[in-house]
Amino acid sequence: MKDLFFKDGVIGDPMNRVDGRLKVTGGARYSAEYELPGLVHSALVGSTIAKGRITSIDTKAAERAPGVMAVITHVNSIKVPGFAASAHPSEPSTIGQPLRVFYDEKIYFNDQPVAIVVADTLERARYAAGLVKVQYAAEQHQTSFDANTSRAVLPTSAKRNPKSPLADYDRGQTNAFQTAPVKLEAEYVIPSEMHNPMELQAIVAHWEAADKLTVYDKVQAVKGTQKAFAKDWKIPEENVKVIATFVGGAFGNGLHNWPHETAAIIAAKMVGRPVKLMLTREQMFTMVGYRPHAWQRVGIGATPDGKLVGITHEATGQTSSYEEFTESTLQQTRMMYQSPNVTTRYRILPLDVSTPIWMRGPGEATGAFALESALDELSYLLNIDPIELRLRNYTDQDPEKNLPWSTKFLKECYQMGADRIGWNKRPAKPGTLRDGDWLVGYGMGVGTFGANRRPAKARARLLANGTVLLQSATTDIGPGTGTVMVQIAADALGLPPKAIVFELGNSTFPEAPSQGGSATVASVGSAVVAACAELKKKLLELGGPGFSGAKPEDVTINSRVQMRAYNSSLPLEIGLRTNASVKVSYSDVLQRNGGQEVEVVGEGRPGNERQKYSMYSFSVHFAEVKVHTMTGEVRVTKMVSCADAGTIVNHKTAGNQMIGGAVGGIGMALTEAAVIDHRFGRYVTKDFAEYHVPVQADAPAIEVAFVDKPDLLVDPMGTKGIGEIAIIGVAPAIANAVFNATGKRIRELPITPDKLI
Repeated sequence: MKDLFFKDGVIGDPMNRVDGRLKVTGGARYSAEYELPGLVHSALVGSTIAKGRITSIDTKAAERAPGVMAVITHVNSIKVPGFAASAHPSEPSTIGQPLRVFYDEKIYFNDQPVAIVVADTLERARYAAGLVKVQYAAEQHQTSFDANTSRAVLPTSAKRNPKSPLADYDRGQTNAFQTAPVKLEAEYVIPSEMHNPMELQAIVAHWEAADKLTVYDKVQAVKGTQKAFAKDWKIPEENVKVIATFVGGAFGNGLHNWPHETAAIIAAKMVGRPVKLMLTREQMFTMVGYRPHAWQRVGIGATPDGKLVGITHEATGQTSSYEEFTESTLQQTRMMYQSPNVTTRYRILPLDVSTPIWMRGPGEATGAFALESALDELSYLLNIDPIELRLRNYTDQDPEKNLPWSTKFLKECYQMGADRIGWNKRPAKPGTLRDGDWLVGYGMGVGTFGANRRPAKARARLLANGTVLLQSATTDIGPGTGTVMVQIAADALGLPPKAIVFELGNSTFPEAPSQGGSATVASVGSAVVAACAELKKKLLELGGPGFSGAKPEDVTINSRVQMRAYNSSLPLEIGLRTNASVKVSYSDVLQRNGGQEVEVVGEGRPGNERQKYSMYSFSVHFAEVKVHTMTGEVRVTKMVSCADAGTIVNHKTAGNQMIGGAVGGIGMALTEAAVIDHRFGRYVTKDFAEYHVPVQADAPAIEVAFVDKPDLLVDPMGTKGIGEIAIIGVAPAIANAVFNATGKRIRELPITPDKLI
């Protein structure tokens, strides 16, 4: 039987996940699974009004309940030192004040945490939480998006900086689409959507000393969380340790630090014990962000031969009353197609709800639904194939920045996807292709996201047994970060993957950015390449006279792990690929290094290439759907997702990401919608019974194709991000396919049977 893990592992190979066995056997430990001496449990009490203030809290019955150690509210809570600040400097994109839990009596949204109960068992904590009685002075709340659209405002950051990407944008003539020979104007709506990863949000907070905090927390940024908590508690960053070795899925909700985390930290400090807090599934709908409800209007015009004259794209996104949340809803419109005239306007609408947060394909997935649907509508008005319309407006350089692309192979994506989906079967006239009682249709949509790269560091240590240990303070929310870092290191060092160990998810490791924005492989991978280069350079320095004049890239590590069976009697040698006779034992290297194992830190930083080139990843998604003529049921029967994402480090894990994004896009298009009962400002879709995520039966065969051509201007591996483009463009592809099948254009998601009958 082929040993895939041993044989494969260089860049491009579909290597198995290095942590796969741990995960499927239960060996992986997640935040709620840490057990510390003296650990106690906790449960939150949420408000039952959406706006107002607390007039009294009766905690006596809860305090008398068995096993209860503390009931903490704004009345008796210790004060978090950093809460006195007006905003968090560590969150430059946030205007306003993130919710300060237990700070005062004010209520800003329904289910806002108003108390935390600490007990010796989880069951006792939850039971006692139900005994807390809260009285309120309710005020008139506003949770209806449609009823409050006149209150939408320009984001503060755009008011302060006219060059902000959120500011009003005009290229050429404003609203030029109105003068085009062929034009359309339409509105598009996306409801709030909840993240709902498998792992519930959880934290174990432990004060090891009065000024020394350790948290085991479900986050996407251990360094960012470390900085935020150090700021809150006015203690040195090095005194805060954040552990997130395994994260059971996250689509953006781990990019913000939420009130429940601070509540657990407060409780741990007050009871003098480690405190565990895990949210319920219902609380995941109210306390840790969501994709904001958004309204969009697109006006688009063209000449009869399909050349765009102008695009106007307006968007309004929901935010909370206490904190401004913004996202890049209009970015794709400004740079994707060759239009001489583009107008964009972005506004936010404060409501009495909790703060939204970035959700996979943040902003761009929302904007792409409107833009790509409008282009599809225009293609029918012009009687031009949707792919052909896009090709006629293809951009050979970024029209927004007037810069050349670092690379762009979008045309190849169009061709690959069209061939695989069977685009030639698509009927030009909607509603004409049938399969028994089912109408059949085909649609496509384009996605793009910045090929981002951020500074990062990695530590590399050559151990005495011939393995190389790498460490970096990144996280892995599921895409296979640890696996691809092993592959990148194996490729850089000329070692098999079994000789590489990559550790992550610990704030004591070298600096790394959050896992978000499709930047992890480009950022941390570059640091790994740099660390491997530094390791070779150090070995060259310690190699002795025979290595004089050689180059670091010529250094080889002849590891024992390269043998199928570990044999401690085999020598670990350092050599040169340019001269096989030159070699030195690692024991001699250790002696020259003062008896210490060779350890280095490498740093990867983007250069000034971004001032000269525009860097994006691109995707094209194709959908085949069937719609039942009697019931309006929609089935996605086939999907093809194609990506231009530079070098594909691991085709298996990259394919996993694309498939996951496509499934998320199916949910966005067909099933997901958060519904509020505006009488109470309370979600009625608060669990999986009412809020429908796509399941196995909703996901068809999904085929993935990559262009797989490197972009060496982005990073030394030539890779570009996949995580966001995997979903951006999927929802409009499905919506466009539904129109092709039925002739009914649905502009408000999700597309449910009642909208088609």
